[in-house]
Amino acid sequence: MLAKLKRIDWLMALILLCFLLISHFAIKSAIYMDPVYGNSRMDDRMLYFYGLGFAVMLVVSFINYRWLVKLWIPGYIAGLGLLVAVLIYAEERNSAKSWFDLPFGISFQPAELMKLLLIFAIAGFIAMRDGRPLGLVKDVIPVGLLTLIPFALVLIQPDLGNAVIYVVIMTGMLWIGNLKYKYVIGGIAAAIAFFMLFQHLYLTYHDEIGSYLSKQGLGHWTARIDTFLDPESADPDATYHVDKAMAAIGSGGLTGDGYLQGNSVRNRFIPYAFSDSIFVVIGEEFGFAGAATLLLLYFLLIYRMILIAIQCGTMSGALIITGIVSMFVFQIFENVGMLLGIMPLTGITLPFISYGGTSLVINMLCIGIVQSIRVYPEAQSSY
Repeated sequence: MLAKLKRIDWLMALILLCFLLISHFAIKSAIYMDPVYGNSRMDDRMLYFYGLGFAVMLVVSFINYRWLVKLWIPGYIAGLGLLVAVLIYAEERNSAKSWFDLPFGISFQPAELMKLLLIFAIAGFIAMRDGRPLGLVKDVIPVGLLTLIPFALVLIQPDLGNAVIYVVIMTGMLWIGNLKYKYVIGGIAAAIAFFMLFQHLYLTYHDEIGSYLSKQGLGHWTARIDTFLDPESADPDATYHVDKAMAAIGSGGLTGDGYLQGNSVRNRFIPYAFSDSIFVVIGEEFGFAGAATLLLLYFLLIYRMILIAIQCGTMSGALIITGIVSMFVFQIFENVGMLLGIMPLTGITLPFISYGGTSLVINMLCIGIVQSIRVYPEAQSSY
């Protein structure tokens, strides 16, 4: 046990402690004197979630991850069952059916757990190939189907942000799984062609698409797509969030306006400043220095995980870390990018910083699995 304890990457744990402090104080600032959320004590609740997350991380660190890989089929099926159940039984919240309400005021979002279950499913499937190049029919298409089912279920909720993350996870893991270059080039070409076709059709039939989405209760999708594809002609109300976010981050300058002094946050110009827009709080109150420090911590965390993947002795371990890294990198880039106007506006939160119990505990669980891969590096089986 002592030997395993020594193999824990304590630098990663230190980085997570830094995230805890940043998250606590940023959320405290976001809800400070807020007439709606001021008494919610989200900042203190986040400390509770972090405590639970650290406990989960440590426990999982000493569980051999290969056992979990071998259970990828029942885990994947259970995840799909939760996604179906949330569509049937969950109450609608913010125009989406994505959360189960649990006792003690806790909410559980199955789409967050499905990210990790999908990573294990793809890793378990690809690992059976023993490093051989992946074929289109036998490998790529089945992995695509494994991803398509949860993608569709989450899209129905509707939760486009998490649905897209599934595709990102699949793409990263296929790349590391020894995908043939001709499939990579074909996939990139197909993605570019799809985007260009989508943009052309969307702008050509804008009114018809907007009318249909409105009838389906998805009118906010039109506003978000307009904000990204054609911001100059978009409804000013639709670009309000991004415009205010960019102005607030820009006003922070080099060192920021000071803690609890952010004008945009204090005057409630930024929607959901404690969640999706938490980066605005950091950028406005701590400036470029604070934002750069946070991004540097993310870089160090990703760097440490990549090192563990390189040193890992199993294909499944490297694949799992690749899936987790792909998920984190995309979430960070998308969350920060949407607030800077370079990515479409979605409901994706900033990992380890935004308020949210389910996402934080799942992220800590992911780090625990990475630690397990470091603790159990030997290639003792085909998995």
